[in-house]
Amino acid sequence: MDIHDFNAGLLKFIAASPTPFHAVLSLGGRLQAAGFEKLDEMQSWQLEPGRRYYVTRNGSSLIAFTLPNQAPAKNNPLAVRLVGAHTDSPCLRVKPLPDLRKNNYVQLGVEVYGGVLLNPWFDRDLSLAGRVDYLCEDQSLKSCLIDLRRPVAIIPSLAIHLDREANQSKSINAQKDLPPVLSIAGVRDGSFDDLLLTHLQEHAGAADAVRVLSHELSFYDTQLPAIIGLHGEFIASARLDNLLSCHVGLEALLQATGDTCNMLICSDHEEVGSTSSSGAQGPFLRSVLERIIASGAETSHSRAEDLERVIRSSILLSIDNAHGVHPNFMEKHDGNHGPLLNQGPVIKINANQRYASNSRSIAYFKSLCLQADVPVQSFVVRSDMACGSTIGPITAAGIGIETVDVGVPTFAMHSIRELAGSEDAFNLCKAVRVFFNAAPVRV
Repeated sequence: MDIHDFNAGLLKFIAASPTPFHAVLSLGGRLQAAGFEKLDEMQSWQLEPGRRYYVTRNGSSLIAFTLPNQAPAKNNPLAVRLVGAHTDSPCLRVKPLPDLRKNNYVQLGVEVYGGVLLNPWFDRDLSLAGRVDYLCEDQSLKSCLIDLRRPVAIIPSLAIHLDREANQSKSINAQKDLPPVLSIAGVRDGSFDDLLLTHLQEHAGAADAVRVLSHELSFYDTQLPAIIGLHGEFIASARLDNLLSCHVGLEALLQATGDTCNMLICSDHEEVGSTSSSGAQGPFLRSVLERIIASGAETSHSRAEDLERVIRSSILLSIDNAHGVHPNFMEKHDGNHGPLLNQGPVIKINANQRYASNSRSIAYFKSLCLQADVPVQSFVVRSDMACGSTIGPITAAGIGIETVDVGVPTFAMHSIRELAGSEDAFNLCKAVRVFFNAAPVRV
């Protein structure tokens, strides 16, 4: 695959994935087309050497893995190469009882999900997507994904004539200022649940739906991802953080040719702390590892010891976007650790363990980049600024696995439209492909 095909696939994936549910659906479709078998957590697993599998949880998190052709010997623990990313992005989530009528306008109440950069959400063409749970005619419960696709809402800015200080200082009240405008009252009166029910019956293949019971719906920008710049230097899109990394991990996994145990973890809820049954702080990864071990050859050790030996023999690449040096705000970076777009993947380092990289895992990732012939950069936040975090420290602390935090440099992280270099994701994928095909290395 060349860089043009890779980037075309990335843009297609992001456009098809306005929510974590849609992202997992897209990932699962690609995996099944490549011969991965879908597993059910409620069923017994009969895993076979040399086969490829994936499993989802909550419809918003996914773990895919390949097994080597032969189970490891009793005294040779399985070495797993793991790549972790997350499926969620900051957004505006529709409240459970969202209906608002103000001054003859139909609006929806929204809740801020994650650390949203709010200003760019104004004056954008917004649509709705997510999961709806409903009651059927036979009193059974079902759920389905919806994506309205077309623009249905907008958050209009207040005119400069009515807010003369808007360009000097603009504060946003999330409760008051963010409810999007959908319609004018009286045009087609009805509750939001009524509108959802009609959409389910007429457009989502749920003709038997009789009542909407619950939903997890998010607004998103309908502007499509694009390659931009005078010479196509950039990728502009919503949800680059962190669907870009999910795409990198998937493509590397599908291109892996070695006889190894490789794993891709795409977790939900990273933007709100990862504390959920399907988040990185939950039991999903540990559960899958335990079931893989249980399917292997019998050993003379306890199951807990088998798991610990596998963890100590494995390594995780936690992939999440890094802050590139903005040319208008260069002072926001440490002078020696400012990543540039299209200058290669970034290793993220923090002495206070906001990132899980250590000297050994850093050296290992640099060796992968050398083998892949791609440049590599380092990011350390300014000593007088707070540092973000990723699933890396959460996973490392939760199961004890050696971890390195890496990613591609981006601008406008957590905006409704972010910017990355058009070469960086492809170069990172090359390094991850080496990682998946490499011989076991104890770091």
